[in-house]
Amino acid sequence: MRAEERRARIARALRERPVRVEELAETFAVSLSTIRRDLQLLSDEGAIVRTYGGALSAAPGEQSLHEREKLALAQKAAIAEAAEKHVRPGGVLLLDAGTTVGALASRLASWTGITVVTNGLTTLDALAESAGVELVALGGAVRHISLGMIGPIAESALRGITADTVFLGADGVVAGRGVCEGTAEQAALKRLMVEQAREVCVLADASKLGRAESHWWTPLDRPWTLITDSGADAGRLAAFEERPEVTVTVAAT
Repeated sequence: MRAEERRARIARALRERPVRVEELAETFAVSLSTIRRDLQLLSDEGAIVRTYGGALSAAPGEQSLHEREKLALAQKAAIAEAAEKHVRPGGVLLLDAGTTVGALASRLASWTGITVVTNGLTTLDALAESAGVELVALGGAVRHISLGMIGPIAESALRGITADTVFLGADGVVAGRGVCEGTAEQAALKRLMVEQAREVCVLADASKLGRAESHWWTPLDRPWTLITDSGADAGRLAAFEERPEVTVTVAAT
């Protein structure tokens, strides 16, 4: 078996459950050092997360940003329109990476007199030619699957900024727990985004509500607004509406 095929099979196996190095070495009949090299390469690509003695998937079944751009277009557009109502003239906005937040960025292209700080390449692309928007890139390592910048460089830049409102995307959002993400670095950056903003808005279509397929969390233990779409059923919405710290906005689609 070629090394590339072995690594692809390792990545698929880790989407099912975390696996230890010894188990992988036995499964593929190779040495422990070979498996460790495979895991390091997969980790460098953002496909997996190394753990003590093994590894787990960066996010089970995670799709690339370009794949997600084609999904739930009407819902994302409606959420973006509702989110735009939280923007004020002269405001400093912090925009997360992701396609739903990217839809909001596209709506902001016609604004003037606002500042947008972002770690998302989608937002940078949407606003790069908007002369009326002061655009600030946080910098950092690019996570290719999500086209978001993460890591210590992004975090260091963010600590020197305060924002009026942060707009967060999410792999999933759970009432009473927070936002879940595919990597520890993503969750850590979102946590800092929450700390640096006066107002917190989470943009999540109905499919994200109650979803906890990833392994890393950004707690939301302060007042925040959930902006979702009308595809969310009453049961899922109730879990958030019952929380005193959460304001729920349902965008009509």
